[in-house]
Amino acid sequence: MGLRGEAAIVGIAELPALKLKDAQPAFTIDQYARLAQQVCADAGLEPTLVNGLVTHGIGESAMFAPATLSEYLGLPLDFGERVDLGGATAAGMVWRAAAAVELGICDAVLAVVPGSLAVPRSQRRPAVDPGWYGASSNNYGSPQAEFEIPYGNVGQNGPYAQIAQRYAAEFGYDPEATAAIAVAQRTNACAHPGAIFHGKPITTQDVLDSPMIADPIHMLEVVMRVHGGAGVLIVNADLAKRARNRPVWVKGFGEHVAFKTPTYADDLVRTPIARAADRAFTMAGLERTDVDMASIYDCYTITVLMSLEDAGFCAKGTGMSWVREHDLTFRGDFPVNTAGGQLSFGQAGMAGGMHHVVDGARQVMGRAGDAQVADCHTAFVTGNGGIMSEQVALLLQGE
Repeated sequence: MGLRGEAAIVGIAELPALKLKDAQPAFTIDQYARLAQQVCADAGLEPTLVNGLVTHGIGESAMFAPATLSEYLGLPLDFGERVDLGGATAAGMVWRAAAAVELGICDAVLAVVPGSLAVPRSQRRPAVDPGWYGASSNNYGSPQAEFEIPYGNVGQNGPYAQIAQRYAAEFGYDPEATAAIAVAQRTNACAHPGAIFHGKPITTQDVLDSPMIADPIHMLEVVMRVHGGAGVLIVNADLAKRARNRPVWVKGFGEHVAFKTPTYADDLVRTPIARAADRAFTMAGLERTDVDMASIYDCYTITVLMSLEDAGFCAKGTGMSWVREHDLTFRGDFPVNTAGGQLSFGQAGMAGGMHHVVDGARQVMGRAGDAQVADCHTAFVTGNGGIMSEQVALLLQGE
């Protein structure tokens, strides 16, 4: 059971990453409209063909997100869904859209994620939550508000450092190996004009000399928040023939949600991506050796390393040596995050996860410019929500 590989990504759009101080405020629904227009134009298909929409949410309304956007965009929908999986949301959107297309519920689905961090704010009704609590909720009655936040388990840096420390205790830790991940992705960003760090290469020593944020994680191993947005258009086989780009078929997926906070994880260093990746490869009928490039959710370098292990590209506990033995740049033997990833392209809020989908699709389409991977036909994409708690894996393939 699973996808038949009969739904394809045919249009992509990604706004250039901008520093927060340079971002112009825009309402969320306006960002949706801009991205939707760009995605359809990229595919060469009329927006009126769209009859499906997958969304995360909109700042202007806490409820009825698909209906609100249907009204605003002028697109009657046969399929509308809201996905809430943190950084795994975008990858989760893609397989849900592909499933709806294959079931014949709709013909073309927009999956777009605005990423503005400079949305207009009312002076009379300011935002309630300034985001101090990371992925946790401080609302009354929340388990995190009672059992996590009062004890200092807040934000993202500390919990990911806990995971890295546990990894070090079990397998050892090579700071130069994790730094090499950041360096490779910066090399990739230097070949991608839209990246926030385009033209700014770094060395392993630069990473190791950057401030320690939460031991053993350095500043240059932490995601860079930016303003932006990204989206894709998923269509059926008939519309894929009419589109201007090489179709990127959604061949397989896996999703696994195991816990909310690391406190309740069965094992901090064996993550849900293992189960999700196994299901994706089985569904697609592909092997790890078939993958030409990987776009791995990279909020931290330790996330990339552990995801590569748990997804089966190297044995558990060998990731440090494996990374040092491979070239992860777009020119290398195992290209990873060829547009820079969120570490060097930038994380535009919830659109950070969609960056990885666009990265994989762009490579398979053969449209990555100076960062194009030679003979790229199969891409492995991951999404990671919370603290390694919500995981989605995708396998994308060209004809």
